[in-house]
Amino acid sequence: MTPEKIDLLLAAVQRLAEAVERLAPPNLPPVDWTHKAYRWRGRECKSPLMPVRRLHDIGLRDLLCIDRQKSALVRNTRQFLHGLPSNNALLWGSKGTGKSSLVKALLHDYADSGLRLIEVEKTHLAELPDIIEYIHDRPERFILFFDDLSFECEEPGYKALKSALDGSTSVLSANLLIYVTSNRRHLLPEYMAENLEARPAGNEIHPGDSVEEKISLSERFGLWLSFHPFSQDDYLAMVEYWLTKLGASDLKSNWNDIRGEALRWALARGSRSGRVAWQFAREWSGRTALAPSPEVPAA
Repeated sequence: MTPEKIDLLLAAVQRLAEAVERLAPPNLPPVDWTHKAYRWRGRECKSPLMPVRRLHDIGLRDLLCIDRQKSALVRNTRQFLHGLPSNNALLWGSKGTGKSSLVKALLHDYADSGLRLIEVEKTHLAELPDIIEYIHDRPERFILFFDDLSFECEEPGYKALKSALDGSTSVLSANLLIYVTSNRRHLLPEYMAENLEARPAGNEIHPGDSVEEKISLSERFGLWLSFHPFSQDDYLAMVEYWLTKLGASDLKSNWNDIRGEALRWALARGSRSGRVAWQFAREWSGRTALAPSPEVPAA
């Protein structure tokens, strides 16, 4: 064999080796699986799954006035932990009403049963296959958590999530569910002009293509949970709960004053929610426990 033919053969072997290397599964960096929660930082990072070392200490019993939503999501999660059929979930509705806290409280209460959480940002939606590759052989059960998710009409992540939920040639791992929170029911902005696309069909009205496209994403979540603004009584119940939790004293004797301040606090923020109740309770507890400042002497 001539030197020229040997060089050609070696070059062909090199190209074949490179092609095989590209087809081989990637060498995944090791992960410390002793933690309960992780953040996905992107496939380009040296350690894409970063452990979350300090977790929220809010449990399910701390979440009041959302019993219906809590019961449904707990049941779905318990089915998942027991290897039974369960659904991806969309938690949507008013801000501050406990959507994100409910998901985090599930981890607080069920981590000892094998539940784990991976928080993912919208910019990494296209990397869902990489995340699945990390966890598909793990014995734990993972919730892939997208917090406060919404899209503009042309964002590519919208298509990636839609494909991952239902329609991709690959399927989600049996040990993985997707939980999403959003202020938008369909995760996309809705415009008045889209209503003009509706068309009659006999005695029925059919939405236009734009509306159908938006609905098609949220429809791929098997579990929808809606969250609405709290009533005044619910808001005040949350205020009382958190004040008690924070160790405030003399609630009964001071309740009329506290009630008035709490309502003014909510009015100033334009919202009655669990978050606003928590913020007021912290402000009131801290302010009333603080010793009066000494008089500043006159110049």
